[in-house]
Amino acid sequence: YLSAGNERGILLLHGFGDTPQTLAYLARYLHERAFDVRVPLLPGHGRNISAMDASSHIEWLDSARAELFAMRARHRWTAVGGLSMGGSIATILAAELRDLPSLVLIAPYLRMPKRLRWLSATSGLWSDVVGPIHSRTTRSILDPVEREANLAYGSVTGKSIHELALLVNKARRALPEITAPTLLIQSETDNRISAQSARQAFAELRTESKKLVLTHEGGHVITVDYGRERVFEEVRAWL
Repeated sequence: YLSAGNERGILLLHGFGDTPQTLAYLARYLHERAFDVRVPLLPGHGRNISAMDASSHIEWLDSARAELFAMRARHRWTAVGGLSMGGSIATILAAELRDLPSLVLIAPYLRMPKRLRWLSATSGLWSDVVGPIHSRTTRSILDPVEREANLAYGSVTGKSIHELALLVNKARRALPEITAPTLLIQSETDNRISAQSARQAFAELRTESKKLVLTHEGGHVITVDYGRERVFEEVRAWL
Protein backbone atom coordinates (compact mmCIF):
# COMPACT_ATOMS: atom_id res chain seq x y z
CA TYR A 1 0.00 0.00 0.00
CA LEU A 2 1.66 3.20 -1.23
CA SER A 3 -0.06 6.20 0.28
CA ALA A 4 0.84 9.87 0.37
CA GLY A 5 -2.64 11.29 0.86
CA ASN A 6 -3.23 11.79 -2.86
CA GLU A 7 -6.78 12.55 -3.99
CA ARG A 8 -6.58 9.83 -6.65
CA GLY A 9 -6.22 6.17 -5.79
CA ILE A 10 -6.13 2.90 -7.69
CA LEU A 11 -6.69 -0.65 -6.51
CA LEU A 12 -4.61 -3.20 -8.44
CA LEU A 13 -5.43 -6.93 -8.29
CA HIS A 14 -2.95 -9.73 -8.97
CA GLY A 15 -3.42 -12.93 -10.93
CA PHE A 16 -4.35 -16.54 -10.21
CA GLY A 17 -1.91 -18.28 -7.87
CA ASP A 18 0.32 -15.22 -7.87
CA THR A 19 1.07 -12.33 -5.49
CA PRO A 20 1.22 -8.50 -5.41
CA GLN A 21 4.86 -8.83 -6.48
CA THR A 22 3.74 -8.90 -10.12
CA LEU A 23 2.25 -5.41 -9.74
CA ALA A 24 4.90 -3.82 -7.52
CA TYR A 25 6.75 -2.05 -10.36
CA LEU A 26 3.52 -0.60 -11.73
CA ALA A 27 2.37 0.41 -8.25
CA ARG A 28 5.58 2.33 -7.58
CA TYR A 29 5.46 3.93 -11.02
CA LEU A 30 1.93 5.24 -10.44
CA HIS A 31 2.68 6.28 -6.87
CA GLU A 32 5.57 8.42 -8.10
CA ARG A 33 3.04 10.13 -10.37
CA ALA A 34 0.60 11.23 -7.65
CA PHE A 35 -1.56 8.13 -7.17
CA ASP A 36 -2.12 6.24 -3.95
CA VAL A 37 -1.93 2.55 -4.84
CA ARG A 38 -3.04 -0.58 -3.01
CA VAL A 39 -2.23 -4.12 -4.16
CA PRO A 40 -3.77 -6.59 -1.69
CA LEU A 41 -2.90 -10.27 -1.34
CA LEU A 42 -6.04 -12.23 -2.20
CA PRO A 43 -7.30 -15.13 -0.03
CA GLY A 44 -5.49 -18.42 -0.58
CA HIS A 45 -2.62 -16.74 -2.39
CA GLY A 46 0.97 -16.23 -1.24
CA ARG A 47 0.72 -18.95 1.39
CA ASN A 48 0.75 -22.61 0.28
CA ILE A 49 -1.09 -24.74 -2.24
CA SER A 50 -3.40 -26.17 0.46
CA ALA A 51 -4.57 -22.66 1.32
CA MET A 52 -5.16 -21.99 -2.36
CA ASP A 53 -7.17 -25.20 -2.71
CA ALA A 54 -9.31 -24.23 0.30
CA SER A 55 -10.16 -20.77 -1.07
CA SER A 56 -12.95 -19.90 -3.50
CA HIS A 57 -13.67 -17.34 -6.19
CA ILE A 58 -16.36 -15.88 -3.91
CA GLU A 59 -13.68 -15.18 -1.29
CA TRP A 60 -11.39 -13.60 -3.90
CA LEU A 61 -14.23 -11.38 -5.07
CA ASP A 62 -15.41 -10.43 -1.59
CA SER A 63 -11.89 -9.53 -0.50
CA ALA A 64 -11.30 -7.34 -3.57
CA ARG A 65 -14.70 -5.67 -3.17
CA ALA A 66 -13.96 -4.80 0.45
CA GLU A 67 -10.58 -3.37 -0.55
CA LEU A 68 -12.22 -1.23 -3.23
CA PHE A 69 -14.89 0.12 -0.87
CA ALA A 70 -12.17 0.99 1.66
CA MET A 71 -10.21 2.90 -0.97
CA ARG A 72 -13.31 4.72 -2.18
CA ALA A 73 -13.91 5.87 1.40
CA ARG A 74 -10.41 7.35 1.56
CA HIS A 75 -10.12 8.95 -1.89
CA ARG A 76 -12.16 11.37 -3.96
CA TRP A 77 -11.33 9.40 -7.13
CA THR A 78 -10.66 5.64 -7.15
CA ALA A 79 -9.99 3.43 -10.17
CA VAL A 80 -9.53 -0.33 -10.28
CA GLY A 81 -7.21 -2.46 -12.39
CA GLY A 82 -6.19 -6.07 -12.59
CA LEU A 83 -3.71 -8.45 -14.16
CA SER A 84 -4.92 -11.78 -15.55
CA MET A 85 -7.40 -13.18 -12.98
CA GLY A 86 -7.21 -9.80 -11.27
CA GLY A 87 -8.64 -8.43 -14.50
CA SER A 88 -11.56 -10.85 -14.18
CA ILE A 89 -12.26 -9.59 -10.68
CA ALA A 90 -11.86 -5.94 -11.74
CA THR A 91 -14.34 -6.54 -14.57
CA ILE A 92 -16.99 -7.86 -12.18
CA LEU A 93 -16.46 -4.98 -9.74
CA ALA A 94 -16.70 -2.43 -12.56
CA ALA A 95 -20.02 -3.92 -13.68
CA GLU A 96 -21.34 -3.59 -10.13
CA LEU A 97 -20.25 0.04 -9.67
CA ARG A 98 -21.60 2.29 -12.41
CA ASP A 99 -19.78 5.36 -11.07
CA LEU A 100 -16.28 3.86 -11.32
CA PRO A 101 -14.12 6.54 -13.02
CA SER A 102 -11.68 4.19 -14.76
CA LEU A 103 -10.96 0.50 -15.35
CA VAL A 104 -7.61 -0.99 -16.39
CA LEU A 105 -7.45 -4.58 -17.65
CA ILE A 106 -3.97 -6.01 -18.17
CA ALA A 107 -3.91 -9.37 -19.97
CA PRO A 108 -7.33 -10.02 -18.41
CA TYR A 109 -8.42 -13.64 -18.04
CA LEU A 110 -11.83 -13.46 -19.71
CA ARG A 111 -11.89 -16.69 -21.72
CA MET A 112 -10.46 -20.05 -20.63
CA PRO A 113 -8.71 -22.28 -23.20
CA LYS A 114 -10.62 -25.43 -24.12
CA ARG A 115 -8.19 -27.71 -22.24
CA LEU A 116 -8.65 -25.80 -18.99
CA ARG A 117 -12.43 -25.76 -19.43
CA TRP A 118 -12.32 -29.55 -19.73
CA LEU A 119 -10.09 -29.86 -16.64
CA SER A 120 -12.49 -27.62 -14.73
CA ALA A 121 -15.55 -29.59 -15.79
CA THR A 122 -13.95 -32.92 -14.77
CA SER A 123 -12.07 -31.69 -11.67
CA GLY A 124 -14.32 -33.61 -9.30
CA LEU A 125 -13.15 -36.85 -10.89
CA TRP A 126 -9.40 -36.34 -10.70
CA SER A 127 -8.44 -33.53 -8.34
CA ASP A 128 -8.23 -35.53 -5.08
CA VAL A 129 -6.48 -38.44 -6.81
CA VAL A 130 -3.92 -36.49 -8.84
CA GLY A 131 -3.26 -33.62 -6.43
CA PRO A 132 -1.51 -30.41 -7.55
CA ILE A 133 -0.33 -30.33 -11.15
CA HIS A 134 2.66 -28.38 -12.43
CA SER A 135 1.72 -25.16 -14.24
CA ARG A 136 4.92 -23.09 -14.41
CA THR A 137 6.27 -22.27 -17.86
CA THR A 138 9.14 -20.19 -19.18
CA ARG A 139 6.79 -18.44 -21.60
CA SER A 140 4.69 -16.56 -19.05
CA ILE A 141 7.64 -14.33 -18.12
CA LEU A 142 10.29 -14.17 -20.84
CA ASP A 143 12.78 -12.14 -18.80
CA PRO A 144 14.83 -14.84 -16.98
CA VAL A 145 15.67 -12.58 -14.04
CA GLU A 146 12.02 -11.73 -13.39
CA ARG A 147 10.96 -15.31 -13.98
CA GLU A 148 13.37 -16.53 -11.31
CA ALA A 149 12.15 -13.87 -8.86
CA ASN A 150 8.45 -14.66 -9.33
CA LEU A 151 6.64 -15.92 -6.23
CA ALA A 152 3.73 -17.74 -7.89
CA TYR A 153 2.90 -21.26 -6.69
CA GLY A 154 3.79 -22.82 -10.04
CA SER A 155 1.13 -25.50 -9.57
CA VAL A 156 -2.65 -25.70 -9.45
CA THR A 157 -5.32 -28.05 -8.16
CA GLY A 158 -8.48 -29.20 -9.87
CA LYS A 159 -10.64 -27.32 -7.39
CA SER A 160 -8.77 -24.06 -7.93
CA ILE A 161 -9.06 -24.44 -11.71
CA HIS A 162 -12.81 -24.92 -11.28
CA GLU A 163 -13.05 -21.82 -9.09
CA LEU A 164 -11.14 -19.84 -11.71
CA ALA A 165 -13.55 -21.06 -14.40
CA LEU A 166 -16.54 -19.89 -12.34
CA LEU A 167 -14.93 -16.47 -11.91
CA VAL A 168 -14.06 -16.14 -15.61
CA ASN A 169 -17.62 -16.99 -16.62
CA LYS A 170 -18.97 -14.28 -14.31
CA ALA A 171 -16.50 -11.77 -15.68
CA ARG A 172 -17.39 -12.58 -19.27
CA ARG A 173 -21.08 -12.01 -18.55
CA ALA A 174 -20.23 -8.72 -16.83
CA LEU A 175 -18.42 -7.16 -19.82
CA PRO A 176 -21.53 -5.65 -21.49
CA GLU A 177 -22.57 -4.08 -18.16
CA ILE A 178 -19.46 -1.95 -17.76
CA THR A 179 -19.85 1.82 -18.13
CA ALA A 180 -16.43 2.91 -16.81
CA PRO A 181 -13.84 4.15 -19.32
CA THR A 182 -11.79 1.01 -19.94
CA LEU A 183 -8.22 0.36 -21.04
CA LEU A 184 -7.33 -3.18 -22.13
CA ILE A 185 -3.65 -4.02 -22.64
CA GLN A 186 -2.60 -7.34 -24.15
CA SER A 187 0.67 -8.80 -25.44
CA GLU A 188 0.44 -10.49 -28.80
CA THR A 189 3.02 -13.00 -27.53
CA ASP A 190 0.96 -13.90 -24.44
CA ASN A 191 1.08 -17.68 -23.88
CA ARG A 192 -2.04 -17.78 -21.68
CA ILE A 193 -4.47 -15.48 -23.48
CA SER A 194 -4.58 -14.96 -27.23
CA ALA A 195 -4.76 -11.54 -28.82
CA GLN A 196 -7.93 -12.73 -30.54
CA SER A 197 -9.55 -13.43 -27.16
CA ALA A 198 -8.59 -9.94 -26.05
CA ARG A 199 -10.14 -8.43 -29.19
CA GLN A 200 -13.35 -10.37 -28.60
CA ALA A 201 -13.54 -9.24 -24.98
CA PHE A 202 -12.86 -5.66 -26.06
CA ALA A 203 -15.70 -5.86 -28.59
CA GLU A 204 -18.09 -7.01 -25.85
CA LEU A 205 -17.37 -3.90 -23.77
CA ARG A 206 -20.24 -1.48 -24.35
CA THR A 207 -18.72 1.47 -22.55
CA GLU A 208 -18.52 4.54 -24.76
CA SER A 209 -14.89 5.16 -23.81
CA LYS A 210 -12.47 2.29 -24.35
CA LYS A 211 -9.01 1.63 -25.74
CA LEU A 212 -7.24 -1.57 -26.80
CA VAL A 213 -3.43 -1.61 -26.72
CA LEU A 214 -1.56 -4.57 -28.21
CA THR A 215 2.10 -4.84 -27.27
CA HIS A 216 4.71 -6.97 -28.97
CA GLU A 217 6.98 -7.82 -26.04
CA GLY A 218 6.68 -10.01 -22.99
CA GLY A 219 4.63 -13.07 -22.15
CA HIS A 220 1.54 -13.15 -19.98
CA VAL A 221 2.84 -11.26 -16.94
CA ILE A 222 3.62 -8.08 -18.87
CA THR A 223 3.85 -5.94 -15.73
CA VAL A 224 7.26 -7.45 -14.93
CA ASP A 225 8.40 -8.64 -18.35
CA TYR A 226 10.19 -7.10 -21.31
CA GLY A 227 8.41 -3.97 -22.52
CA ARG A 228 6.77 -3.23 -19.17
CA GLU A 229 7.67 0.45 -19.43
CA ARG A 230 5.17 0.89 -22.26
CA VAL A 231 2.50 -0.85 -20.20
CA PHE A 232 3.13 1.52 -17.30
CA GLU A 233 2.95 4.62 -19.48
CA GLU A 234 -0.26 3.48 -21.18
CA VAL A 235 -1.87 2.94 -17.76
CA ARG A 236 -0.72 6.31 -16.45
CA ALA A 237 -1.89 8.14 -19.57
CA TRP A 238 -5.28 6.44 -19.43
CA LEU A 239 -5.83 7.21 -15.76
